[in-house]
Amino acid sequence: MKAYIFPGQGAQFTGMGLDLYENSTLAQELFEKANDILGFSITDIMFEGTAEQLKETKVTQPAIFLHSVILAKVLGDAFQPEMVAGHSLGELSALVANGVLSFEDGLKLVSKRALAMQKACEMQESTMAAVLGLADDVVEDTCAAIDGVVVAANYNCPGQLVISGDVEAVKKACEVLTEKGAKRALLLPVGGAFHSPLMEPAREELAAAIATTTFNEPTCPVYQNVAAMAITDAATIKGNLIAQLTAPVKWTQCIQAMIADGGTEFIEVGPGKVLQGLMRKIDRSVAASGASFA
Repeated sequence: MKAYIFPGQGAQFTGMGLDLYENSTLAQELFEKANDILGFSITDIMFEGTAEQLKETKVTQPAIFLHSVILAKVLGDAFQPEMVAGHSLGELSALVANGVLSFEDGLKLVSKRALAMQKACEMQESTMAAVLGLADDVVEDTCAAIDGVVVAANYNCPGQLVISGDVEAVKKACEVLTEKGAKRALLLPVGGAFHSPLMEPAREELAAAIATTTFNEPTCPVYQNVAAMAITDAATIKGNLIAQLTAPVKWTQCIQAMIADGGTEFIEVGPGKVLQGLMRKIDRSVAASGASFA
C-alpha cells in the first residue's frame, strides 16, 4: 500500500516552492490564493526571504503546509494515497490531501494554529530538547520525577525523543538524562514548548476555530499523532487534531502502525527529507522516497 507522509516545522528553506510556482499554473493559482487568505505575500518570503524570516512561526507553518499541499495537488492523478500521516503541523497537510479539509480551510487553520502557538510561547519562557540514545521509558520516567513542566513531546524514531516544557525543567532533565547515559541531550533553537501542557492556551484557541470548520469523511485513513492508528471518522479526526497541541507526537508508533496495516511504500510530500531519514531509523526494510512532480 502507498502511504504519503507530510513534514512539520523545521523543514523550511529559502526558495521553497519556487520550482512549483514556475512550472505549474495550478500551483501559481493556489499560491496567489494563499497570499489573499493570509493577507500578506508569503510567496515573497518563501521564494526570496531570509532564513530568519522563514523561522517565524506565523510564516514557517503556512509555508511548509503550502509547499506540501500544493505539491500533492500538482501531482494530480499520480497522487493516490491509500493511507496518510503528518508530523505535527504536517497532520493538517495530510487532512487536506485525503479530503477531510479544503485547501482554504486547511490554510486558515494552519495560520490560526501558528499565531495561537506563537502567543502561547510568549506567555511563558519555554523550550524543547532532543534526547538521543535512551529508551523511551527512561526519558518518560526522568521527566515525571522533575519539578516543573517537562514531558516527552516527539517520539521521532527509536532512540530519538524530544522533550518539552519550561526552561529550567528541560535543562534539569537534560542534566539527569546525560547522567543516565544519553548520547546527547541538547536544547533546540525553538521559542516554545510545543506538544506540552504549556500549549493549553493555543489548544483552546485552535479548538474554537476547528469547531466552526467543516470536516469531511476522508478518502483514506489518517494515522494521527495522538492516536497512532487508522482513523476514518471525521468527528474523531477533529477531536484528535484539537488534542494534538498539548499531546505528544507519536511518530514512531504511527509509522509502525502503518507498516503493520500494509504500508509498503512511503512517500514524503513537502520540503526536505527529514521524514525519510526517520523512516530509515524506524524500519529500514520499507521503501521511502520524496515526491517529485518533474
